[in-house]
Amino acid sequence: MAHLLQVLSQPLGRIDFKIRTIELDGKRIKLQIWDTAGQERFRTITTAYYRGAMGILLVYDVTDESSFNNIRNWIRNIEQHASDNVNKILVGNKADMDESKRLILQLLFQAVPTSKGQALADEYGIKFFETSAKTNLNVEEVFFSIARDIKQRLADTDSKSEPQTIKINQGDQAAGGAAPAQKSACC
Repeated sequence: MAHLLQVLSQPLGRIDFKIRTIELDGKRIKLQIWDTAGQERFRTITTAYYRGAMGILLVYDVTDESSFNNIRNWIRNIEQHASDNVNKILVGNKADMDESKRLILQLLFQAVPTSKGQALADEYGIKFFETSAKTNLNVEEVFFSIARDIKQRLADTDSKSEPQTIKINQGDQAAGGAAPAQKSACC
């Protein structure tokens, strides 16, 4: 599982596609994961995939502020091309670093503190996780969280769009009512 999120932070130079099947509430859910590794040159290609996406993970590298700063651009792009109700989660990757190493990186390389990631997620009203593809920290949780959110949204949409139909039979004998008198016509 660690390799699924790891590819999100590597400059691969191509789009990576993976399929992952998980079990959620007794049902098998197939996740199709399209990974552009945040590369700007794939922006036009990814807009085609936004239309059919049910959930999007916005992943940045906690050791690289420029990848974090790009998140706003990706969100604007998603708002333009994806469904209005697409589920989104903000993910800060490489969270396996100990606190002292991360502080040094913040000073030297403008790394992104957890509080900044959480503040951006709060601004957009989306969930936030920090993960480590290296140690598998929170990787499973992110995928299960997006799957749960999508499942809930679809259930809510179904219950709102399907009107409740109640069949009423006059004189339903099973309900204790009397059967209506049969009229007969002659000739």
